[in-house]
Amino acid sequence: MFGATGFVGELTARHLANHAPEGVRIALAGRNAAKLEKLRDSLGPRAAGFGIVVADVDKPSTLDEMVARTTVLCSTVGPYAKYGETVVGACVNAGTHYTDLTGEVLFARRSIDKFHEQAAGNGTKIVHSCGFDSIPSDLGTFLVHERAQADGAGTLGSTTLVMRSLRGGASGGTIASAIGLADEVTADREARRIAGRPHSLSADPTRETPTQPGDLSTVDASTVDPSLRGTLAPFFMASYNTRVVRRSNGLLDFAYGPDFTYRETMSVGSVPVVSTVASHVVRGALAVGMAALAIKPLRPALEKVLPAPGEGPSEKSQANGRFIGDVYTRTTSGRRYRATIGADLDPGYSGTAVMLGEASLALALDGDPARGGAALPDRAGVLTPAVALGGVLADRLRAQGFTVTVDELT
Repeated sequence: MFGATGFVGELTARHLANHAPEGVRIALAGRNAAKLEKLRDSLGPRAAGFGIVVADVDKPSTLDEMVARTTVLCSTVGPYAKYGETVVGACVNAGTHYTDLTGEVLFARRSIDKFHEQAAGNGTKIVHSCGFDSIPSDLGTFLVHERAQADGAGTLGSTTLVMRSLRGGASGGTIASAIGLADEVTADREARRIAGRPHSLSADPTRETPTQPGDLSTVDASTVDPSLRGTLAPFFMASYNTRVVRRSNGLLDFAYGPDFTYRETMSVGSVPVVSTVASHVVRGALAVGMAALAIKPLRPALEKVLPAPGEGPSEKSQANGRFIGDVYTRTTSGRRYRATIGADLDPGYSGTAVMLGEASLALALDGDPARGGAALPDRAGVLTPAVALGGVLADRLRAQGFTVTVDELT
């Protein structure tokens, strides 16, 4: 667990201490041995045997030593554009599987370009975005695809995530990543082009459905599914999550279908007039917020009101968190499906810690039949959560109290 003394790193370490099966060997890694030992002491008796590994991104030899001694490296050391590339490279060179929480499209694109072929060749699974970004989106779409295939219902057509309920604290790490992205796209035209391209993470953009919905569109809810009412607002992580879902489709040889399109929205109520006004307010706020992050003179004022990396909400605040996301699709045969993924956990913190921890345990345990684990998909490279872990991850999340369901709608 690299970055264990950070806010989400500590939450993930705590989840592993409480839920990892007996006999799993876990180490806490970071720059400061004393802080790591203090954390281990706070995790309870099951963590007494956790190892301590001192490693620093600025000292590549320590990364090489760290990844050489483990099966899976789980990293919360971000922003990943600044710190992640060296870590991923060390893992690929050592054949060590990797998970992280990135929501940074430029970092993910560089990771694909630099490491996908090597990782695919030596059997390494590099699995980015194993938290709220982007498991509900990616896994939900994968599950409706699997259900439609099992039912002989055809391939997916228009597919939409509707974040039905969301309560949680703002993530300092996510904000720092967004500021880093804003700086890069402001200074670099090519970076700006990549970030804005709907297929920026795709395995083969030439085979993608050419027209995809915009990330800042408001949507008539009834066009998503006839059971919905009102107007849907754009979802604030659509500009990253949609790229991840489209990469999954490409890695699966475009199994979602030639007519597959994907977008992300959030519910702001079902009353037509009220939701229409609210959705446009959200759209405007997102546009203004993105622009504000790019204006450096505004940074001191923003830093006073936004959490810094490594900071997070109180336990009481996290206890009030929740999220419920529905992925709706209509297949080429006209049948309608909905996947629901949610939990009574703070999406960016306690919920993300569970998702990251379970994804990491899946890589460590479920690919090894000798340990009695379910077989993971036989794929390697720079992957997405759905492609790397598939239904195994869905089962693990259900076992942790998550709602993970797929229903046919009539």
